[in-house]
Amino acid sequence: MPPELSKGTSTASSSASLVIPSSKYEQDGPEAREIAKHMPYFPFKGIPRFYDIGGFLAKPDIFQKIVDIFAHRYNEIGIDVIAGLDARGFILGPPIALALKKPFIMMRKKGKMPNSVHSESYQTEYGGREGMTVQRNAISKGDRVLVIDDLVATGGTLSSAISLVHMLGGNVVECACVVELKMFIDPPADSGLPSRKKLFDSQNIGHVPVWGLVSEDVLTNEAELPENYVDDGEEH
Repeated sequence: MPPELSKGTSTASSSASLVIPSSKYEQDGPEAREIAKHMPYFPFKGIPRFYDIGGFLAKPDIFQKIVDIFAHRYNEIGIDVIAGLDARGFILGPPIALALKKPFIMMRKKGKMPNSVHSESYQTEYGGREGMTVQRNAISKGDRVLVIDDLVATGGTLSSAISLVHMLGGNVVECACVVELKMFIDPPADSGLPSRKKLFDSQNIGHVPVWGLVSEDVLTNEAELPENYVDDGEEH
């Protein structure tokens, strides 16, 4: 990782337009470790560790801390618009947008919004997905856009969002998530895991930084399951 980037920022190459924030809040730092205590993981959708943001949403002080951390970071970097991804980005993005007094826009699944443009279909850790959509007038040429979601793994959803921003003439300053699964950033070729770096590079978006507050290294809170627990997760 280039030394000029703050800890927890992943990118193939640093973005010329990115203002490097202070290192007050770092990935897996003291604040992140405290937040991680409130994010239990469950076996869900066939995934052994599905990290549940419902844990911190139920704790107003922890949720507020997350909002404060993101607002601090992006007040320093400087943004024009916050784009939240369907659906958990709709929970995280609005309070951060209000804290920064910036517009919030939705990036939704196809067929959910009028007057929209859509990206190409994409792959996630759960399988194939149709393209995402955003309203045509949501982003102006030259806008500095922050893309927000709860978690980044393979990067498929983020890549779809980035393409939408570029389609409308905006610039993605950074993609930000509460959780970043580092195992997918650039795994060994023989691991069998998809590579986010290779995906971004293949789409010529390797310059777009991704920042996660918490990684799987500190997400060790295994949920206590009832005896009758059933993995009833469905594709969305």
